[in-house]
Amino acid sequence: MFDLAERRLSRLARLDADCLRGGGRGVEKESLRVTPEGRIARTPHPAALGAAVAHPWITTDYSEALLEFVTPPLDTNWATLQFLCDIHQFVYPRLPDNEALWPTSMPCAVGGDESVPVAEYGSSNVGRMKHIYRLGLGYRYGRVMQTIAGVHFNYSLPEAFWSALGESEGRDSADRNFRDEMYFGLLRNFRRYGWIVMYLFGASPAVCKSFLGGRDPGLPSFDRATWYGPYATSLRMSDLGYRNTNQAGIQLSMNSLEEYIDGLEHAIRSPWPPYEKIGVAPGGQWRQLSTSALQIENEYYGYIRPKQPIRPGERPTLALRRAGVAYAEVRALDVSPYDPAGVSQNELRFLEALLVFCMLHDSPPLGAEEVAQLDANHARVAVSGRDPALVLDIAGQHRPLAAWGRELCRQLAPVCELLDRGDPARSYSAALELQADKVKDPGLTPSARILAEMREEGESFFGFAMRMSRQHADYFAALPPMSAGRLAEFEAEAAQSHEAQRELEDAPPEPFEDYLARYFAAPGS
Repeated sequence: MFDLAERRLSRLARLDADCLRGGGRGVEKESLRVTPEGRIARTPHPAALGAAVAHPWITTDYSEALLEFVTPPLDTNWATLQFLCDIHQFVYPRLPDNEALWPTSMPCAVGGDESVPVAEYGSSNVGRMKHIYRLGLGYRYGRVMQTIAGVHFNYSLPEAFWSALGESEGRDSADRNFRDEMYFGLLRNFRRYGWIVMYLFGASPAVCKSFLGGRDPGLPSFDRATWYGPYATSLRMSDLGYRNTNQAGIQLSMNSLEEYIDGLEHAIRSPWPPYEKIGVAPGGQWRQLSTSALQIENEYYGYIRPKQPIRPGERPTLALRRAGVAYAEVRALDVSPYDPAGVSQNELRFLEALLVFCMLHDSPPLGAEEVAQLDANHARVAVSGRDPALVLDIAGQHRPLAAWGRELCRQLAPVCELLDRGDPARSYSAALELQADKVKDPGLTPSARILAEMREEGESFFGFAMRMSRQHADYFAALPPMSAGRLAEFEAEAAQSHEAQRELEDAPPEPFEDYLARYFAAPGS
């Protein structure tokens, strides 16, 4: 079944055994700021961290309290994780009022939508657009839903890989169409096999009852404060979280870049009756950017996205149309409560190997029937991934999850061997062995460990998260001081972001309505 991936990998190893060395690896990690009592912070974004509208590494996501840490693309996973840890070490002592960072994807101690402050970005048109977009998300999906945190992994293949692959395939390695085709093959195969990421790294098997505001999710009670799934891996990725029924009618094709862009453009320009009822700015009070199915491209939630860095004022679809796919953004990772930075090198190594495999493996177009099967697989794994009887449907084959998982780990082994070239520690192979152990024993998965600890400690999900939050704060407080050079770099970036915000706000005024119309009318190239 995986013969093409094996042949391609063998040819790459003969042409250039170091072809997978380098490339770009970046992480985006979200964390809620919480009070010492574990409630969502109501304080403004700390000025000492910089201006959220303009800082490249420290910003906010939906809420003023939902921090987002963004690393630049770096050429090793070690460097990426070190940069992420540096951001944490810079942030912790600058949090106000003894606040901490929440260590899990699912929030707790939520007092309804009114307890969630929407992120503010200042008075510039750029800042207003960011804020109004978030207001729209609140009206459409509820503010509490937007407090769910996650980790994104951004990955681009190195130039040496493209050179070797182009020679192997008889294609021009610089041809944009060739690269777009290969990246979209990766995207489709991640739809097929990405369920293993939820199984291995899902860390949200329980949810605070306050998150659901009194609604019964159809799950058993762990205690009076916690719902849980006995076999759940990632409730964040279930119907309780980001697998939201509001977007069920939006299906984007991953069969080509053009089809993907056309689908996004159609959703951005197609009115949606439920959102028309909300209105755009009734009585002059803005509620959302538009009444379309999507306000902007980023509203669509997918497990993985094709990405191209955007220019100032450029929409993501136009960037893709202009320059093609530059990297893949994996959005399926829960925040890991067992890692102070929310993610580990072993996760990143496994993900990298999986993405390489997904690009090299045969990837036929996805039809509507297969897409429905794959979505059902993801839903099953999110809610019941550790059930020994769970069966998945892939490529017309029905097999137990454990059998599929073992087969995938076998196929990733030669990818890890190539990634390990020159590394006596065989770091990628070691990371794969750890994940293979989880496939053999579901009790080793983070989701199982969390529930086991909660039982052993006699604590709710809230109690577990509070304990881990204190441990993470203690971890970063105990680290040696950040180097003077790196500290100066972070302080300079914070200062520059405030200056950039002032420049945005001091620019010649333009009516917001005109700015918005110009943004959406910008032609592609």
